[in-house]
Amino acid sequence: MRIVVKVGTSTLAHAAGRLNIRHVEELVKVLSDLKNAGHEIILVSSGAIGMGVGKLNLPARPTDMPGKQAAAAVGQCELMYTYDRLFSQYNHTVAQILLTGEDVDHAGRRKNFENTMRRLLELGVLPIINENDTVATAEIKVGDNDTLGAIVSCSVEAELLVLLSDINGLYTADPRQDPGAALIPEVEEVTPEIEALAGGTGSGLGTGGMATKLRAAKMVTAAGCDMVIANGDRPELLYDIVEGKPAGTRFLARTGSARP
Repeated sequence: MRIVVKVGTSTLAHAAGRLNIRHVEELVKVLSDLKNAGHEIILVSSGAIGMGVGKLNLPARPTDMPGKQAAAAVGQCELMYTYDRLFSQYNHTVAQILLTGEDVDHAGRRKNFENTMRRLLELGVLPIINENDTVATAEIKVGDNDTLGAIVSCSVEAELLVLLSDINGLYTADPRQDPGAALIPEVEEVTPEIEALAGGTGSGLGTGGMATKLRAAKMVTAAGCDMVIANGDRPELLYDIVEGKPAGTRFLARTGSARP
C-alpha cells in the first residue's frame, strides 16, 4: 500500500517549540516497521517554524513573514537532521522535498515533482515533504500541510492519507466544550452537515484545524483515496489504520471515484 502520513507540529514539538523526542522516535519506529512490511511511506511533516521558534528561544511563533521564514530556515535543519538520524537507525534512507504553491499549481513543475517522487519510491527512499516556508509568501503558499498532504496523495496516487494531529478524529461537537461529544468513526461523504462540524484553527504552533482536514478529505476521497484523522500522541495507531481497523475517523474513498 502507498501511504501518505502527515504529522502536525503539535505532535512533533512541545508547546514551547522544542522537539518532542518521545513522539518523534515512536513515529519513526512505526513508519520504519510499516516500510519493512512492504508499504511505501511518504511523510508530510510540519514543524519547521515551530522548531525554529524553540531553537531561537523566541517567546512565541513570529507573526511577520520574515520572522516566520527565518524560524523555518533554522528549524528545517534540525527537523531533517533528526529524521535522517532516526530513520538511519532502521536502515532507511530519507529525502527532503520542499514545495511551494507554484510547484503544485504549475503543470510542468508539478509533473517534475511527480516524476521525482516516482523515482524516489522506486529506489526505496522515504520522501519527507514540507512546504518551503523559507521562501514561500502568502501569494505562493499552499497554506497548510493538511492540504499539502492531500495534494501529495493525489499526485502519487496513494491509497491512504493519514493526518496525525492533536485530536482523536471528527466529533459530533467540540469535545473541549461539550462533554457529550461523540467520535465519528466513519464518514462516507463530506456533506455540508459534516463540514459544519469543523471548529477553529489548531494549536498555537501550527496552522491547521478541522476545516483544513475536511477539505483534504474531500480532495483525496474524490481521487479514490481513503483518509484517516487520528491522534499523533499514539503513533502505534498507524498499525490499526493500515489494517483497516477502527481508529480515529476514516473518510471513505467515493464509490466510482477515479484517480488523477
